Amino acid sequence: MSELMTQPDKLRADAAECALIRDLATDRDKRELFARLAEHLSNLAAEVERAARAAGSRVS
Repeated sequence: MSELMTQPDKLRADAAECALIRDLATDRDKRELFARLAEHLSNLAAEVERAARAAGSRVS
């Protein structure tokens, strides 16, 4: 379970890196790609947290 709780932090760090690349990109297509990646990774982090909370509430 603790591994599941570290995953949102990793996903958020990856999302932040994508956002940084998006901000530095000079090519429009690359900016759009990294913006989508950042949003997707942030959404995944939120879903993993929800799943971990749900699994934790079932275990208790």
